[in-house]
Amino acid sequence: MIVFDLKCGQAHVFEAWFGSSTDYEDQRGRGLLECPLCGDKDVGKAVMAPRLGSSVVESEPPVPAAAGPAPEMKAMLAAMAKLQAQMLQKSEWVGRRFADEARAIHLGERDAGTIHGEATIAEARALADEGVEVMPLPFPVVPPDQRN
Repeated sequence: MIVFDLKCGQAHVFEAWFGSSTDYEDQRGRGLLECPLCGDKDVGKAVMAPRLGSSVVESEPPVPAAAGPAPEMKAMLAAMAKLQAQMLQKSEWVGRRFADEARAIHLGERDAGTIHGEATIAEARALADEGVEVMPLPFPVVPPDQRN
């Protein structure tokens, strides 16, 4: 796992975890990144302070950290992440089959249940147009087969 400081077009800075740099690039390329504060999809990497090991000479002044969200915002985001993790424990991962599975539940073709997975923006819009209730998760989800 790797953590990046991200920044939206409205200058909100927030942390996000990814399986790898490639996962970040893939999600950004597919338009899956979104600011948790304002919903802006214009998200990119923010300038991050380097993480320095013990080899730094103690007489050097510390490198200031990039300005990030206020402690209250961090606490709120941590609470949201905890709630999402609890919800996902009771939910079935359906991966790229999400749109088909959500539609089948809506049409009564499969047992109702809570599912989560991946859908393109076009798939999510089509589901909403059909009256299927879906919502994006506030934080990216690492598929079960890619977890450490």
